[in-house]
Amino acid sequence: MIKINLLHRKKEGKVAKGRKEMMITVAAIGLLVALLAFLHWQMMAKKEDMARRIASTEQEIALYKSKIEKASKAKEEQKVLKDKLEIINSLKKQKSSSAKVLDEVSVQKPEKIHLEVLKKEGSKVGIEGIALDDETVANFMTNLRKTNLFKSVDLIVSEQIEQSKIKLKKFTLSCEILPM
Repeated sequence: MIKINLLHRKKEGKVAKGRKEMMITVAAIGLLVALLAFLHWQMMAKKEDMARRIASTEQEIALYKSKIEKASKAKEEQKVLKDKLEIINSLKKQKSSSAKVLDEVSVQKPEKIHLEVLKKEGSKVGIEGIALDDETVANFMTNLRKTNLFKSVDLIVSEQIEQSKIKLKKFTLSCEILPM
């Protein structure tokens, strides 16, 4: 008859079962470590990607800041040039205004008047001269009022003087120029 020792196998089964459990535990820990390593690698990849994006965005911000500075400098320069252009245009108008005033005064001046001073300050013109009589001064003022150049023509001073034993009228007029 054959004898089988069943107890011994039970002892071997416990050892094999313990080895099996140990292998499963080691495999589970290995899988857990592998999973953690994969997750760590994935997080590091995301971190590096975010760092690259941040660096790229910072470069774009720096680029846009320099463009904004250039644009603001260009706007300032444009404003300065615009102001200069306005000044030039204003000076041109004043220059042409002075020429028109001088031309109009010379055209409207009667022959019996001698002009001594003609000064322009802003929109005011001062005229000083000598006339043969008051009527000539009045005609001159009327002629100036009829033009489309002067808003008002006022007599400031009219006095009698004597030159070479001839009685003359010295006068001062104030005229306001119409805006052009």
